[in-house]
Amino acid sequence: MPSTKQTSPAYVGFGMLTPVYIMALDRLPKHNTGAIVHQVSEYVYDDAAIIACNLSQWGVPAGMIGTSVGDDLLGHHVADTLKKMGVQGKVRFTKKYKTPLEVNVSDKKGARTYFWQRSEEILGTLDTADLSLIKKSKLLYVDWYDGDAHILRAMEEAHRHNVPVFLNFEHGHQHPELLKKYSGLVTVCQAVTDAAQIGKKQAMLGVARKLINSGIKTAIITMASQGCMVVQGDEIIRAYAPKVKAVDASGAGATFSSGFAYGYLNGWSLEETVRFAIAAASLKVTRSGLAMFPVQQIMGLARTVRIERMVYRGDQFYKIRKFLHIPQGNPIANNALVKEGQKLAAKILPKKKVERRKIKRSLVD
Repeated sequence: MPSTKQTSPAYVGFGMLTPVYIMALDRLPKHNTGAIVHQVSEYVYDDAAIIACNLSQWGVPAGMIGTSVGDDLLGHHVADTLKKMGVQGKVRFTKKYKTPLEVNVSDKKGARTYFWQRSEEILGTLDTADLSLIKKSKLLYVDWYDGDAHILRAMEEAHRHNVPVFLNFEHGHQHPELLKKYSGLVTVCQAVTDAAQIGKKQAMLGVARKLINSGIKTAIITMASQGCMVVQGDEIIRAYAPKVKAVDASGAGATFSSGFAYGYLNGWSLEETVRFAIAAASLKVTRSGLAMFPVQQIMGLARTVRIERMVYRGDQFYKIRKFLHIPQGNPIANNALVKEGQKLAAKILPKKKVERRKIKRSLVD
């Protein structure tokens, strides 16, 4: 019987592999007390693996290059789960350590508290991983927290083969030397304002400004329930997350990355991609675990996502409608860059009538 040739993965994730147990409860208990857990789910982490599984569920060929897992029940469970999800790549086993475990606790406010096992011995196994899957891929994903020394090898391999790199930088932008080092290797950079993701609007704009000025082609700043801001060349989109009832926020950031990667790999416009990513992450938090909603259902919610367009001129961000009506007395009104931006804004901004129709239609949908 002839064997069917496997399609090369369009997406390749590079990073930590670990099983995870996700516990959903109403609120975290006080110190030295307990709480009732409503649901327990299990999955494969970290973000690179989550994205691989998500994309595979959406019909995108995906692969994973991960750390070695222990030659034990948990390690073989990780390998079996990835295989069952259709994720390509060889899972390596070791007898040097037991498979690391992660436990996540999610409450109804959308917060999640995690406990993980990560050591240099485990992350060091990335240095001997086979990188051959990268060569024919369309996108490589790496996580900053897997360690600068370990992810650079994969990023440089992707660079050699002209494969775009998606870096989850989290709050790593606080280290200027790392930002400088990565900017020439990264195509898409996803970041947060701070480790706890509690920064407000000015913090978001500050991070966006920092990433743009470093030369990052596509900069994404996620702000949990407050949505995101994405900058790609002259196009700047601020998207607001739809209000949903949160049950489990574990993996929401990785689900956003999955949605963005899906749109990117399908050649969608930036707005379509951002809408889909926000909608996917919003739906994810409505139920425990990481089984994905189907594409059509995500696209339905994506149509309702509120979008605001902005321009970046003179090291400042402006909402497009306000930008078009800068008073003549304002010192920047006659600035050449500002005038150029106003022309661009007028070109891409829809007329008010069209905008009203879209709003009415979305309410009917």
